[in-house]
Amino acid sequence: MTYVKPTQVVENMVQTGAAKASLSIWQMLLRGFIAGAILAYATTLAFTATSQTGLGIVGAIIFPVGFVMIILLGFELVTGSFALIPLAVLEKKATVVQMISNFFWVIVGHVLGCLFYAVLYYATTTNMGHVDDSVLATMIAGIAESKTLSYSALGASGLLLVFIKAILCNWMVTLGAVLPMTTQSTLGKIVAMWLPIMAFFAQGFEHAVVNMFVIPAGMMFGADVTVGDWWLWNQIPVLLGNLVGGFTMTGLFLYLAHLKKGSTLPVTSNEKTAMAAVNAK
Repeated sequence: MTYVKPTQVVENMVQTGAAKASLSIWQMLLRGFIAGAILAYATTLAFTATSQTGLGIVGAIIFPVGFVMIILLGFELVTGSFALIPLAVLEKKATVVQMISNFFWVIVGHVLGCLFYAVLYYATTTNMGHVDDSVLATMIAGIAESKTLSYSALGASGLLLVFIKAILCNWMVTLGAVLPMTTQSTLGKIVAMWLPIMAFFAQGFEHAVVNMFVIPAGMMFGADVTVGDWWLWNQIPVLLGNLVGGFTMTGLFLYLAHLKKGSTLPVTSNEKTAMAAVNAK
């Protein structure tokens, strides 16, 4: 049987969160960089499919390929960690400082990875700057403006709206990070990841890492968006909404529903090694 029961899944979530919290800064940066670039790659693939077919659902069906690569290869996706590391903190297997450090350095890695891919994608889409009427370039620029200026036009209501969309997004994204833990089969893991990721992307909810690519790429393609617009009207409230959605809707609810009252999760040999290495620094 490859099925893993929910109680064991919660224990695995805590142990995974503890392992993520013990990573070195270099590991967090590198894994975050690669994950950001891969997710940006999957985003342009989804946009290409949507542009070619005229059907957004086709792009949504294809997009999870990037998420699958990231999870199976063990890279760092901060939106998934929003459901995992706080549980390790609750179980005293990680500290708040370690959690904040992980979030910060992985986000830095994501931004660098997304910008790296955005520059390469701009070069290929515009023929090294010689073509300025690409359908995909226009599409991405329009999406960047929609993800910032449309919220700005609503004022405080816009900030609340983008925050809510971010909560709804990361409810599904964190399920995409957790559901693979319910099976030991690689194919089962892929299917388990695919469903919730497709669900969020198809409905246009706000994912922080996707936006780290889409908005600056849109700016490169001529979107009337400033760096201030990017961070104030999207990136910061989306990060906060993703954190709230991931921790509460997935991490905390599963933790309260399935972890036995008064239970103490065992410390694994890998965790002991990781903690000893951290203490020795």
